[in-house]
Amino acid sequence: MDPMPSVQELAKGVRSTDRASLGRAITLIESNLPDHRQRAQELLSELLPASGSAHRVGITGVPGVGKSTFIETLGTRLTSMGHKVAVLTVDPTSSKTGGSILGDKTRMASLANHQSAFVRPSPTSGELGGVNRMTRETMLLCEAAGFDVVLVETVGVGQSETVVADMVDFFLVLMLPGAGDELQGIKKGILELADMIAVNKADGDNVQPAAAAAREYEIALHLTAPSSPLWSPPVLTCAGLTGAGVDELWIQVQEHRRLLGDAGELERRREEQTVRWMWSMLDDRLVDGLRNHSRVKSLLPEMELRVRSGQTTPVSAVDILIDAFLNS
Repeated sequence: MDPMPSVQELAKGVRSTDRASLGRAITLIESNLPDHRQRAQELLSELLPASGSAHRVGITGVPGVGKSTFIETLGTRLTSMGHKVAVLTVDPTSSKTGGSILGDKTRMASLANHQSAFVRPSPTSGELGGVNRMTRETMLLCEAAGFDVVLVETVGVGQSETVVADMVDFFLVLMLPGAGDELQGIKKGILELADMIAVNKADGDNVQPAAAAAREYEIALHLTAPSSPLWSPPVLTCAGLTGAGVDELWIQVQEHRRLLGDAGELERRREEQTVRWMWSMLDDRLVDGLRNHSRVKSLLPEMELRVRSGQTTPVSAVDILIDAFLNS
């Protein structure tokens, strides 16, 4: 007997913000079992009309920047203002490190235990496409459960920033005081994604270095094209540990939502994100189907051996595998 509640029961529980139901619903969408996948899509279709109203904010930052402390402080401020806050993480590297499910909740212990907050790490799949799908679908479930602010933290590096930026309304990049070497190492692509840069840990002896770093980042931003013609990304300083600057930061996030919302750009951005998500999932599904195709699986060892030994080119091997996929 299947211990999982019915789709209708799960949907009802999620809509009533029952944490157990929300947890079971997320477990369902994380499953790769064919039967579970089908039920997960039925559940999402059932709950889709109740989703979409939350403020989606992505947060990234260099290692050691204090993302968890900052997110807990911001989340606590938001709950004190009456918001219901969900925190999701995207970590495509977690399969290599063993994940940090307990670590995420330990670092945000106060927020994780708050009745108006929900903290959920990404599954340890190690596949960016899979984490992408599951995080997006988890976000929809959280919105259907009544969470009106969803904070999506990128734990990994590289492509995960782009993945997160493409599922949120606002993308915040946290930086450390003392620009110098950090400014040299920052990728131009990350600056182009940013709707705001916040220099964190701007407390104690770091106040002046943080202000200097903020000026450096302001100059750097002038060399990049903003993500929207309606918005010039501000550079602020803040301190996740003390809460300094966090309220001002959130005011800017709200102003961004107001400006883009009034102009209809926020809706257009979400529409484009949804279409790109469809294509991303189509790519993933096709690759998955290709890899698991019986004829392709039987040919792969031989093709790998022939490519490795120089008997055939990678292009020729791909042609053979694609032909086997399409014509058998």
